[in-house]
Amino acid sequence: MSWRDFWNGEHSIYVSPRHKALHYRAIASDLISHVPAADAIVLDHGCGEALDAARVASACGRLYLCEAAPNVREKLRAQFGRKDNVTVVSPEEVEALPEASLDLVVANSLVQYLARDELKALLKTWRGKLKPGGQLVIADVIPPNVSPLTDASQLLAFAWRGGFLAAALAGLVRTAFSDYRKLRAQYGLSTYTPEAISELIGEAGFSDVQRPANFGHNPHRMTFKAMRPV
Repeated sequence: MSWRDFWNGEHSIYVSPRHKALHYRAIASDLISHVPAADAIVLDHGCGEALDAARVASACGRLYLCEAAPNVREKLRAQFGRKDNVTVVSPEEVEALPEASLDLVVANSLVQYLARDELKALLKTWRGKLKPGGQLVIADVIPPNVSPLTDASQLLAFAWRGGFLAAALAGLVRTAFSDYRKLRAQYGLSTYTPEAISELIGEAGFSDVQRPANFGHNPHRMTFKAMRPV
């Protein structure tokens, strides 16, 4: 099983429907805060189920939802296929988008599932698809010193605030015996120091690398924002 296979199937990452809804609501709000204009063309690369994408679409001119897992893409098309300014695409279809056509690219909670060379290739793709002055936001990057215990504690804190603590406790037990734990043990998750990922972003031709607040509920992870030079 690969990470793509994992996300394409049934899993228990979200411990309850309320957890999933609150997660995607928070991510949508964070993404919207980076939309540069009401007519902006936005790519959400690695969007997952993007339950609140309609709100993102209302804040921009066009929204591309990119997801590698075919079953998730079908769910996205079923949910958002009737919205005129939402297009669901595969990673391969991102390659076919016109050069210099996007105002914003967001990749949230994606790079930990990519090998370094895969990330370098995507950075090159994203730079080509962005307009001069367009912005790239890479969110939820895991530093090497953040452990699964830290992630678990942040989930419990989020669950306490969101009213699903009991479900979170049960979910952590399920995760301990799940395919996610096995895959994490087999493949690991890619981690980066701030200096290392900033260097990769710069080597790909981006400038003005910044560190805004992280997306979602875990402040121990990192978000980076950069620009394709004009």
